[in-house]
Amino acid sequence: MGILRTTLAVTGYSTLAATASFYAITRHCKILPVSPSDYLLNHTLYARYNPNNAPVTQDVCVRKVPLKKIKAELLEEGAEGKLVEAFCAGVWGGLGYAYQRRYLDKKYRGPETATQLWDRKALKIDTYPVGTQITDHFEVVAKNSNSIIVRCGDSPRKPDVRESDGLFEMVVDVKKDEGVVEFGLKSVFYNGLAVPENVVNGRGVGKEPMSPWIQWLHAQYDKVLMETALRGSVMR
Repeated sequence: MGILRTTLAVTGYSTLAATASFYAITRHCKILPVSPSDYLLNHTLYARYNPNNAPVTQDVCVRKVPLKKIKAELLEEGAEGKLVEAFCAGVWGGLGYAYQRRYLDKKYRGPETATQLWDRKALKIDTYPVGTQITDHFEVVAKNSNSIIVRCGDSPRKPDVRESDGLFEMVVDVKKDEGVVEFGLKSVFYNGLAVPENVVNGRGVGKEPMSPWIQWLHAQYDKVLMETALRGSVMR
């Protein structure tokens, strides 16, 4: 998981350090565990890229926003899928991802990655169909009207099972009865080449791919991605 740890350590810490009012800005975000029964952990993509059912590091960042604060054009009839597309565009084109985008740009942008999304303007307007590659570190692998899943952890130019790997989902749930939209950033990281020490209730157990410190740092970074995505592309 070297590339993933390095990217998180460099970009996550720098983002937090640059956000003086971090706790005030992200106070509405909650970090929760991903349920073992969650569909992402039972998805064919998860089985394909983690064939040995190796242990995972996982979490989900959740944020609820009142319907009245969401841009009207994203909720109108016939706009199915537009809300999650705007959320996704906000994640990658937002200020929260700016430092990581520049970091990856310097390391990996070149002729062999020219067809990928790199520039903030392009990231903010793309609709993220399956197959879209983002800054040589993410690739859209599944999409529906309320969810976009990207594969992460290493270059999408490495399509096979790999050591540094994971799935990252942007999901929206319009709860009209509660008058809110619930947004989620769900992460599941694993070493696709590892073999678990044991299997309990159908899940591999053993050493997780991230240390507690890196996992905590990733969770805080998710909060920044969440807030900058919503404020930049989704909220009025």
